[in-house]
Amino acid sequence: MNSIDLPRATLDADGDEAPMLGALIYEYRPQITQVVEYGASADAVLSGQAPPPAEGARFDFYLEGPVSGPKLKGTFRGVDYIYFRADGRGELHIHGEITTEDGKKVALEAGGVAIREEGSIFQLREHVHLMSNHPELSWVNPIEVWARGMVDVSTGQVRVEAYGDTS
Repeated sequence: MNSIDLPRATLDADGDEAPMLGALIYEYRPQITQVVEYGASADAVLSGQAPPPAEGARFDFYLEGPVSGPKLKGTFRGVDYIYFRADGRGELHIHGEITTEDGKKVALEAGGVAIREEGSIFQLREHVHLMSNHPELSWVNPIEVWARGMVDVSTGQVRVEAYGDTS
């Protein structure tokens, strides 16, 4: 398992493996293509060389990459307007779009947390809202989507798996 591989289950409150609920909707593997800083150094904060300032640190991570899965396939493009609190916890605020292989758009909005693991690895946990007005994609509108993943900030590689009940 390399630094960006995901376990097939999460841990419950007792530390036991608990599978994600629902069916796999998609997996995306975007790359961070640009970072916007607002005074604090992203490299210093993300590497742990410097803590976030007392007021926290805001960065914009531009993301782009492939989407695969049994329900959605195509490409993702978006921005994570991430805020790192003074205690180091990252609050995700993602806005983007999935463009399917046949050119249809699905809006994606996600909130969640980034939790530092070892080195340059952060675990990601997201609550995702999908929306589309294309009739064949309207099934995304009512579902609750929960996602988990990891980012290696030293390489900019992200991997997230999203699950939901589509029945």
